[in-house]
Amino acid sequence: MTYDGFDVEKIRKDFPVFSRELPDGRPLVYLDSGNSSQKPNQVIETMRDHFALHYSNVGRAMHVLGAESTDAYENARDKVAGFIGAPSRDEVVFTKNASEALNLVAYSFGNPASTDPRFTLGPGDEIVISEMEHHSNIVPWQLLVQRTGATLKWFGVTGDGRLDYDPGLITERTKIVSIAHQSNVLGTVNPVAAVAARAHEVGALVLLDASQSVPHHPVDVAGLGADLVAFTGHKMVGPSGIGVLWGRAEVLEAMPPFLGGGEMIEAVWMDRSTYAPIPHKFEAGTPPIVEAIGLGAAVDYLTGVGMEAVEAHERTLTAYALDALREVPGLRLIGPDTLEERGGTLSFTLEGIHPHDVGQILDDQFGVAVRVGHHCARPLHLRFGIPATTRASFYLYNTTGEIDALVRGLHHVQKVFA
Repeated sequence: MTYDGFDVEKIRKDFPVFSRELPDGRPLVYLDSGNSSQKPNQVIETMRDHFALHYSNVGRAMHVLGAESTDAYENARDKVAGFIGAPSRDEVVFTKNASEALNLVAYSFGNPASTDPRFTLGPGDEIVISEMEHHSNIVPWQLLVQRTGATLKWFGVTGDGRLDYDPGLITERTKIVSIAHQSNVLGTVNPVAAVAARAHEVGALVLLDASQSVPHHPVDVAGLGADLVAFTGHKMVGPSGIGVLWGRAEVLEAMPPFLGGGEMIEAVWMDRSTYAPIPHKFEAGTPPIVEAIGLGAAVDYLTGVGMEAVEAHERTLTAYALDALREVPGLRLIGPDTLEERGGTLSFTLEGIHPHDVGQILDDQFGVAVRVGHHCARPLHLRFGIPATTRASFYLYNTTGEIDALVRGLHHVQKVFA
């Protein structure tokens, strides 16, 4: 599927959810893709077709259905590898989400099964994250330092929502630096190249949470400078229940298995086992088969639209929204107020009004779906001295008219609480 130019109205027709009406005949204005994106017919039908006509377990059965299912599953791996510029398909590990991918990496550090000195961890060793991280990139590291006695350190965040990057925070004791490529609250795109260069100077590994970048920008993992990259399918027009860990082959090969079970083994005796080569070493048990195939269809869809076009469309929306929100009295944007190094996620507060009230009125009276709360980034909200924000996040199917609807709704909210 290839579009001649970027036609947002044509794209919207691919997403059945936009053909429905909300109660009282209100149209749906979906501005919550940073939470989870909507799904096009191409993904829905691909998954339905596989369930209906081709389904079997993968890597096991020798019959026709088994071969078809295995081919489709592994073909999805090829598609993902191509989409993110992975040098080898074997560097693409399927997980159930980005959280599992991040936990998989954290599990490797301080694990007695790890023989590579890069993964040995104990008192005196350091892990570096940032204050803007999603809980999925905070809690696994907290659990790791509890197990090992290592030290957790973090970059702060500036008043305008940028990473307060201090290269001195990364020392010879640092084992891994794990940060978001793009913040799920601030929209900030972090200076990955500089962070990675400093980390590699001291022999540390670099892990990126790219859940908010891979769906919205052209991403070439080989050129990022990172050693490992995690992202999820449900934010990139794919299904839930499927995520990806990309890693440089030699790093993945040095990591011990995360889960034990069928298909991740080479041979098993009663007292020991040997393991399958990557990526299957990390894919124990029956995997999310149809979900992976659905992710492959999502990759096909986004490739057909063109990631450069998706990025350009979102920059147009973001510029429009930044200007429009400046006209709302009492609105405080939490994050960069320019297009420089930022994506299409805008979080804000309205003076004297709780975000939960904002979200409820926008939904009930205007059909505008936004997310409210701390967005699984409570430490970031504590840094700004606020309990919660309202977040509008844009994607390829959104329009400037929907941003206008958001702004009208915000003006109405203010009148209600005046």
